[in-house]
Amino acid sequence: MRKIILFTTVSTFLLIGAISVKAQKNADSKTKKILYFNPEVEPDIEEIKEPTNLAFFTAVSDNFSGRKNKMLRAEVQIPFDSIEKQTITDYCMNNDADFAVVPKVRYFKVGIGKYVFSNQVVVSMKLFDSGGNLITEADYDTYRKNMRLLGSTENSIKIGTEGAIKDILKKLRKLKTSTGAEL
Repeated sequence: MRKIILFTTVSTFLLIGAISVKAQKNADSKTKKILYFNPEVEPDIEEIKEPTNLAFFTAVSDNFSGRKNKMLRAEVQIPFDSIEKQTITDYCMNNDADFAVVPKVRYFKVGIGKYVFSNQVVVSMKLFDSGGNLITEADYDTYRKNMRLLGSTENSIKIGTEGAIKDILKKLRKLKTSTGAEL
């Protein structure tokens, strides 16, 4: 009788331990890692790239603070219009990422001068899976969508980035409901 009680007690503790480990593994597997590249900045002027990157990644990290997903940052700029599938696949594999986002920030040019810009931007993003396949893309024009005439360029980049991320998430929800697949 003593051996049966001991066996039952040990079996119960092992079963509880296995169930708790399985629950931890399921919670961790739902966290998706998204790799963000440095945005391509148009026009290609070196002086505006670093402030643009800073404003862009501030907006992305603010957007991910309340979500389960994890943001990864690659200090590499990939051309927005000519993206190679193998490059995306390699970066996702090396960084253990589930998705990759290739962004582009285009400034509006106003006036005749070479360096005269407005504070309006168009933020474009393309979302790829870890296999390098394009899932969806989004553009957010801060002037047309938000009618912003005043304000800093940094705030325009943040608003454009948040708008593009929301648009991608909306398109993903539509894609998920139409295909019934888990993204």
